[in-house]
Formats: sequence, structure tokens, C-alpha cells
Amino acid sequence: MYRTALRNVLAHKGRLLMTALAVMLGTAFVAGTMVFSDTISRAAKNSYSRSYTDVSVMVTDKAATASTEWKGAKGGEGLTDATLAAVSGLPGTAKARPVISAFAGVADKKGDLIGPSWSARAVNFVPNGSGVDARYPMAEGRGPRGQGEIALDRETARRGGYHVGDRVRIATNGPAVDAVLTGVFTTDDPMVSSGSSLTVLATPEAQRMLLSPGRYSSIEVTAKAGVSEAALKEQVAPLVPGGSRFRVDTARRLRDEQATLVATRTRSLEAVLLTFAGVSLFVGVFIIANTFTMLVAQRTRELGLLRAIGADRSQVTRSVLVEALVIGLSSSAAGLLAGVGIGRAMKTGLKSLGKGVPGGPLVVTPTTVGAALAVGAVVTVLSAVVPAVRASRIAPIAALSSGDQPPAAKSLLVRNVVGSVAAAGGVALIAMSAVWEGPTARNAIEAGAVLASVGILVLLPLLSRPVVALVGPLLSRLFGTPGRLARLNAVRNPRRTGATAGALAIGLTLVATMTVIGTSVTDAVARTVDGGIRADYAVVMANGHGLSPKIAEAVAKAPGVTAASPVTTVDLKVDGTTRTFEGLDADGAGQLVNLSMTAGSAGALKQGQALVDSDLAADGHLGAGSTMTVRRPDGSTATLTVGGVFRANQMLSPVLLSNAALAGFEPNPYVSQTLVKGADGATPALKQAIKDATGSNPVIEIRDRQGMQDDFSHTITSTLSLLYALLAMSVLVAVLGVVNTMAMSVFERKREIGLLRAIGLDRRGIKRMVRLESALISVLGAVVGMVLGSYLAWAAVNTLEVELANITTVIPYGRMSLFLVLTGVVGVLAAVWPARQAARLDILDSIQTA
Repeated sequence: MYRTALRNVLAHKGRLLMTALAVMLGTAFVAGTMVFSDTISRAAKNSYSRSYTDVSVMVTDKAATASTEWKGAKGGEGLTDATLAAVSGLPGTAKARPVISAFAGVADKKGDLIGPSWSARAVNFVPNGSGVDARYPMAEGRGPRGQGEIALDRETARRGGYHVGDRVRIATNGPAVDAVLTGVFTTDDPMVSSGSSLTVLATPEAQRMLLSPGRYSSIEVTAKAGVSEAALKEQVAPLVPGGSRFRVDTARRLRDEQATLVATRTRSLEAVLLTFAGVSLFVGVFIIANTFTMLVAQRTRELGLLRAIGADRSQVTRSVLVEALVIGLSSSAAGLLAGVGIGRAMKTGLKSLGKGVPGGPLVVTPTTVGAALAVGAVVTVLSAVVPAVRASRIAPIAALSSGDQPPAAKSLLVRNVVGSVAAAGGVALIAMSAVWEGPTARNAIEAGAVLASVGILVLLPLLSRPVVALVGPLLSRLFGTPGRLARLNAVRNPRRTGATAGALAIGLTLVATMTVIGTSVTDAVARTVDGGIRADYAVVMANGHGLSPKIAEAVAKAPGVTAASPVTTVDLKVDGTTRTFEGLDADGAGQLVNLSMTAGSAGALKQGQALVDSDLAADGHLGAGSTMTVRRPDGSTATLTVGGVFRANQMLSPVLLSNAALAGFEPNPYVSQTLVKGADGATPALKQAIKDATGSNPVIEIRDRQGMQDDFSHTITSTLSLLYALLAMSVLVAVLGVVNTMAMSVFERKREIGLLRAIGLDRRGIKRMVRLESALISVLGAVVGMVLGSYLAWAAVNTLEVELANITTVIPYGRMSLFLVLTGVVGVLAAVWPARQAARLDILDSIQTA
């Protein structure tokens, strides 16, 4: 039987081609994801490991290295020259290196930032007696020695087109400055190998620009021979100021932390990509099952003959499963090879887009090889189980005297009942989520989505008749006999039509769900910005870092500006609960934000009083004249008077104070943006004046209200584009299923097609009939997928009302119609080859086919 199975694979290789391609694409996606993840992970780990080769212990001031978690980056006691001297004098210390590291970007000659903004950094140059810093060996020129001098890593200099002696614009969180390039260096820094820029400054200049004189971000300590990292750490720890903002770590712990961080990030990305690979494989299940069902039906007499000459049921089942195993393994092997190429392409693509990708060779692990082969083989074999069992139940005598055996009405009835129960239960759960909140609602949606999707897929054979019946008359009217025949053919085998359309429905359900959610969120954000902001422009850092307070001071002096205020934020505890406090300049607050007061007055800000939003007022039973007990970061408390209540505005934090009052709680708060109001509104002249005030800093963005909306819309659009690209593989697999079904259907109906030709239907009519049937099946999948996806999106949008109070479900009918039309076109294109084969059949040979 095994030899028979292998011969069957070779004999029917043309009919199994699309199935093999579907398995290959799915396993290629899996293998490519794992190759990419392993490659990035190993390269990053190796790079971080090299960066700690000369470090035994590191002392870190988190307030000087993190601009978002620690707000007061320039205040309070830190790592100073005294700390450095004390650490250097320890008996276990061979040497101690002071480090200054903070954000600083580099502009190219066009004024655009080089590399990703989130990871661009500047560090200090620590030369030895010969003027050399071993950490940053100069390939050209020399290291910086004073103010107005810098050195760049070689890749950044190349991308910017800079040479030693050129003037380079440096971007920090304040006004940009120009400096002379004195040297170009090489480095193993992991961020540089990932595509980021690295600028080296003389230590006093780095302190002036990035921290404050006499301050360091960290101190790297090298142990003497014979002194362990742990022993040196015990010596260093007592010399470091107390408090949670300081860390003393061994190099081993730092390497382990970085390895864990890299593994977590890459595994998270891998999990997302593998989810979409799983969708592709799940779609492939429909194709595999459909293919083997059709093959078994076409080989009824052959299988009956095997039974008649002595093969038992288990042997017939094993024969079909061995065929599936051979196809699965061979296709998986091809998919593994293709996956290596996909992994390389993903790495190259991200690097070309300017994303941080560390350098290193491709990594193909035994786990990847085993997983790719196993996934493809297991999915193929499991998908063929039901057709294999059906094949074993063929009665020998009946099989030898008959052709195709249609499924029994009883089995279809049971299927319809099961599908109806599952679909109804899923729809009910999703509907109930609208009246529930929090995790309960989300769990209901997740469970309901699975139930409803499974139920709809099971019911597709039943749904195919009414859906096709709606479109059928139009086809008959437009295309005559070929259109009428296409409609009849589409519903003659509901199981086959349902399985083929179901593969498309899965991908389009996900596409529709994400499209509706994305459109709804974008619409809500646009209305939130319009209703919450009065400012003409917002000045922000493109990378999420905090702005320097100097920006607001410079912008306020720009011509045409009538009001400008930094927006500061601090997290403080109010009666034991952490709340976000936001600060604005009291004089300009009314011109910059929309304060719809429901109690008290916005003028209370000038008196040092707080304004709270209506949600917090309701939760805390607060009103004008109420008081709140606020705990400062140092642990002390203060009583704050509520001067008014404003209608909840998602562009503002729950508690508003004047910047002067907020400074009493945190002297150096995080500056998220600067809001600007112009005398003549948002004009090009005002925008240019603001740009000039920032020193044309390439990392600082100046957005009008439309720009604020567009920025978020761009994020949604980019996310949707990425998701569409990831789903494209599953849609491609589904299209292969359409091609496969139509090709095998043509083979099955050779005699029928020959008779149609004999009674007068020409080749053009045959082609049109096959193409229209394919389009009908594709449109069926699209309609079901978009209806189900829109329903799931409606439920998901309802759960977002906590984050976006004014969100409503918005269905982009234009885009959805485009998806429907494109699916029909794809269906027509998928039938080009089967239609051509049908039209080329010889009339007499086809009629004589038994």
C-alpha cells in the first residue's frame, strides 16, 4: 500500500500542486519568522556581550539616562567627580571610566535626522595620555577636545555624507547646535550596529549639553586581577548615593538582563508573526481537505478495486495518509528553503527602512528545521484524516459500479445543526459584550468570535445557496447561458463551494475587523483633537523624549506668537491613588486648551489651585472648594484646593495645575510638548518662526491640529498596512485554493464540458462559465468575511469606550466595497488557467470519458 501511495502522488502530481504550494507557503512563513527571530536575537546578544568586555561593575544614575521614567534628569544628587574619585581609589579597582550617555541625533546635509530617532545617542570621549579612547578608535581625524567639536561613527558619517572638517548639526531636546566634525570612529556598540547614530563629545561639552557640569550618567569599573565582579560590587555599593534611582550591577548581570530583554522582544515579535503564519496554515487546511476529498471522489473505482482484491479499511486509510505525509514533508522541505530566503528578506527590508537591525549572519537552528518540517507534515496529515476515513468506507461493489458519491443528506443536516448552534452562541456572546465591561467583555468577544467564526465556516455550504441566489439572476442577465451555468455549478456541490469560500472568508474576516477598528479609532481621535485643543501648533519630540524647557521660552519669543506653554506631567498620589498631573502656564491655558467648566473657574489656576475633570470629580466626590491630599515624590504631603471642574477631555490629564504650582511638587517635570497660539492662526509664517526658534532641530516636530490627527492616522494606516501584508500570505493561500478547486472541478466535469461544447457552447462561453463560477465562490467568501468581520469590529469598538469615550463604529463602505470588487477580480484571475484548460478539452475525448 505504501508503494501504491507513492505512485498515486506521482500520478496526480498536477492535481496536488496547489496543495503542495499552500503547505510550502505556510511553512515558509513559519521558518522565515524563526530564522529572522533567531538571527536578530543572536546578533543582539553578541553585540551587547562585546560592549561589556572591559567592564566588571557599572554604577548607573537612572535619572540621568531615562527621560520618561525619571522626570528630574538634571536635579538632585547624582554621580559626580567625587563619586568617580572614590570608586577609582578602591583596592579592587583597576580603573574607572566616567560615562555620559543621553539622546542626541545627527542631521544630514538636508536637515533630516540620520537613523532612528528613538535610539540616537551622544556619549563622552575619555582619552588616555596619548589622546586615544579605546572604546572609540578613530579611523579618520582625532577625538573631540572642546566645545563645538564632535566625532561620529563611520556609518553615520557615511549616510550623512560628512567628512572630517565639515560642520554637523546636532539635535538634542532643545535648540539644535552646529559643531565641527574632528573624527570618524569605529565601534562595536550594539545600537550602532542596529542602525542608530552615535555622537562623541568632549566630556565637559557632553555634560553641558546633555546633563549638567560635574554630572555623569554612569561609571564603568574594571576589577584588578584576582578580584571577582561580586567582590568589587560590594566595595563600590557603599560609595553610591542611596535611593532607587541608582543601580550597582555586575557586568554578568547586565549581560543577562540584555539577553533576557532581547529574547523577550524578539519572542514577542516572533509570536505575532507566527500567529499570522498560523492563519495561513489554517487556511491551508481547507485546501488540503478539499483536495483529498475531491481526489478520493475521483478515485472511487480505484479504491473500490483495492478493497475488492483484499485491502482492508485501515490499509486504504493509511494509503491516503501516506500520500498526505509525502506531500507534507516534501512541501515543508521546500518551505524551509524558502523560509531562509524570507528571513533574509525581512532583515534586509527592515534595514533598508531605517529600522534598528543588528548585523550578523543568518541563523538556522535545528529547532527551526524540525519545526518547519513537523508543522507542514502534521497539518497536511491531519487535514487528510477525514477524506482518508471516507475513502475507507467505500463499499467495493458499489464503488466498482458507480462514480462520484455525493455526501449524504444526513451528514449535511448534522453539520448545519452544529454550525447553527455554534454561530448563534457566538453571536449571542458578542452581543452580550456590549452590556459588560472590562475583562468580562473582552473574554466574551474572544470566545464569541471563535464560536461565531467556526459556526459560520461550518454553515458555509448552507449559506452558499442564498448568497449565490442573490447574485445569480444578475449573472444570467449580463452573461446569458455562461452566467446561468456558473450559478448552477457554484451551488451543485455546497461542501466544496463552502470549503473554498471559507478559506477566503478567514482572511477577509480579519481584514474587515482591523479595517473597521482602525477607521473607528482614527475618527474618534480626530474628534477628540478638534474638541480638546485650541492651540494652533504643538511642538513635540518625534522620538517620545521630553522637551527642554528652553524650547517653550524660545518659542514664546517668536514673532506672531500670542501664547505658548510647555505641557508638563508628573505622576503623584492623591489619597493613595496615583494620578497624572498636567501643568500649563496659567495665563495662556484658556487660549491653548478647551476647558469646558462645569463648576468653578479656569482662573483658579492663577491662584495655585487645581482643576479636575468630571470623571475624577465624580469618583472622588470633588467639587469647587474641595481639597485633596497629594503625596510628593520625596514622601511629604500637601493639601491642594480644587478650584473648578471641567468636562472630561481626553487631550488633558485628570488634574490640571499651573506650571508654577506643579513645580512645588516636582522641580523638573517631564515636558511632553509645547502648545502655541498665533495671532493669525496656523500660518506658514508662524510655523517657520517656530522652526527658527527651535534651531531647525530635525527631531522636533511642529504639528498643527490636522497634523496631530494625521500623525495618529499615519500610525493606524502604517499598522493596517503591516497587518494587510502579514495577511497577504493567507489570502494568497486561499487564492491557490480557488485555483485548485476550479482545476479539479474541470477535470471532474470533462464529460459535461464536452457535451456543452457539442450542443453549441463555444470556447469563449466555457471560459466565461468557469471564470464566473470562480468569481461567485470568491465573492461568497468576501461577503461572509466582511459581514462577520464588521460584527466583530463593532463588538471590539464597544470595549474601547473606556479609552476613547466618544468612539463609535465607523464602517468605511468605500474601502469595503473595494475589497469586495478586488476579491471578485482575484476570483476571475484565479480561474484563468482552469478556464483555459476547460476550453482546450477535446470534445469527442471528453464525451467518451467514463
